[in-house]
Formats: sequence, C-alpha cells, structure tokens
Amino acid sequence: MRLDARHNQIRTHYHALFHAWGPQHWWPAQSRFEMIVGAYLTQNTAWTNVEKALANLRSARLLSLKGIRRTPLAELERLIRPAGYFRQKAKRLKIFVQYLDRQYQGSLARLFARPTQELREELLNLHGVGPETADSILLYAGNYPVFVVDAYTRRILARHQIVPEKAAYDEIRELFEQALRPVAESVADFGNTGNQRLAAGFPGAAHPPSAMSTAKRTALAQVYNEMHGLIVGVGKNYCRKSQARCDECPLQKFLPRSN
Repeated sequence: MRLDARHNQIRTHYHALFHAWGPQHWWPAQSRFEMIVGAYLTQNTAWTNVEKALANLRSARLLSLKGIRRTPLAELERLIRPAGYFRQKAKRLKIFVQYLDRQYQGSLARLFARPTQELREELLNLHGVGPETADSILLYAGNYPVFVVDAYTRRILARHQIVPEKAAYDEIRELFEQALRPVAESVADFGNTGNQRLAAGFPGAAHPPSAMSTAKRTALAQVYNEMHGLIVGVGKNYCRKSQARCDECPLQKFLPRSN
C-alpha cells in the first residue's frame, strides 16, 4: 500500500472513531507525576490493576515525588503489588526519581523544558523504559507532540493491512505522526464531543475528565492524545487478540474485503 493511502486510512479511522466516541480524556491522572507513575505501572498489566496500585499509593499519601523518594523499597513494592512485576516496577520508579533529582533538581518543569528528541533519548536510557513508556511520558505528562504505539495499534494496523504487525516501533510512530498532522490543522475537531448519547457512558476507553486530560496542549499533541485513546478503545472492546468483535466495531467497514 502506498504511503499516502496509508495516511488517508489512518485519518479516516481517526474521524470515524472520534465521531462515534468523542474525547477519550487520556491520561486519567491528577498530576504529571501521577501520570508518570501510571506509565511505569501499566507495563504488562491491565489498567484496572494499575488503578488499584495507584489507590494504595494515594491512600498512603505517597503518590508524589517526595512520597516515592522517601518510601522504603519494600514498602513501595507492597503498595504497588496489584500492578504485577512489583519488584521491578518499584526499582524503576526509584531510578526515575533519582534521575529527576540528579539531572533536574527534582523538577518536572525543568525536565519537560528539554527538547523532544534529547529528552526522549534520556528516558530511553533509563532502566525499564522502552519506547512506549517514554513516549507516553512525553505525550501525556510533557504534552510533547509524540504518538504512542502499543500492542493494540499494531494489531489494528495488521488486521486492516496497513502495516505488518512486526513493523519497527519508530516506523509506526512516524506513520501516525505524519498522517495526523493535517487533522490538527482543522479546529473543527476540537470542541466536538462526538456522539453525545454514547459519550455520556464513556465509550471506547474513555475516562472522566481529569486535570491531566484537560491540560492545555497544542492541537497536534491533542490529536495524538485522542487517537491513542481511541485505538485503546478499539483494542480493548473489539479488536481483541482472540474472539475479535469485528461486526460491532466502528472500524468494521474499513476492513479489507478478504476479511
């Protein structure tokens, strides 16, 4: 498939999903640091498990930079245990805090003043941070215009024969970023709440509005934000790894005829 045809398909998917479901209000967090903690905790687990771990930290009044810094490792492991891989994740959170303290005097404002590519490389050099986690932090906590690629994205692209599922991460990221830039130029996509009847029940992967989901950002970052949330909604509810529910999916009409 030609590159321009792939771009068109991605834009068509975006418009169809946004019209059906409206804003998804990602990332569901009350602060940038909470979002970063969530990005670490959501590795290899379901969001429902992350919410339990975050609730534990919140109840203990430790869901802050200061809280993670002063909490003994064993206690941090206990609190985030519902998120799975709790020993690894506790160490990784400690490493992030140490990095922030050492490089940026504990200031997220200083961290997110860095140029996109330079900060992305720094994050990728931290233990336990892969491209998806780094880009999630950049997009949702830093409001950088970077698209996040996850397993749902790969599965949907492969089933719609847009990109092979084994394509390189950065190839997919750049494909989405190029395809969605024209969308950001249209202000008509903002302020449009999609299908009101469906939106009232938080369709797709939507969450109630939060401090982070409603934070000020560029139109480009907002489009990347929305598209990732919409894709998660498709992956969770319809384009499942097994027992796909294609007939009920808003993207069903775009499937190749052979499917």
